[in-house]
Amino acid sequence: MDEILARIWENLGGRLGGPMKLRLLIQPLMVSFFAIRAGIQDARAGRPAFFWTVLSDPQSRSGLLRDGWKDITKVFTMAVVMDVVYQLIVERWVYLLESLIVAMVLAIIPYLMLRGPVTRIVGATMGRRPQTAGNLMDVPASRDTHISKSAGYIESDPRR
Repeated sequence: MDEILARIWENLGGRLGGPMKLRLLIQPLMVSFFAIRAGIQDARAGRPAFFWTVLSDPQSRSGLLRDGWKDITKVFTMAVVMDVVYQLIVERWVYLLESLIVAMVLAIIPYLMLRGPVTRIVGATMGRRPQTAGNLMDVPASRDTHISKSAGYIESDPRR
């Protein structure tokens, strides 16, 4: 087991200086764009911060995770594919666990780190206070607002 962990650690470190290192910059930038876009949409809709709500509100968790996964699916898949290509070039073998670790670091972690703070910052600049997970369902609905309990969002309905 120690040998496997040592190999993983060594191989992960080798990606910083090896071929295709530009992807280590491009993929987090792409997922950051999606996180910022989603955070701005959350702030405009008055939704709570993403990661904190995922952790603290079990009723909203599945809807939020589904929404977040839609944003990062392509980047995550590309991160796995590009890491497999890197491994075939450098290692002449594919280590799937290493590819999944790299994809998580390049796609999921930046998304989780950015979406919530962007929601809070944009909400503060717009003069809105985003709803917290605890009081989300206590908000009285106006004529043009729809409360989706499954997703945990307060959404404006333009048809009304």
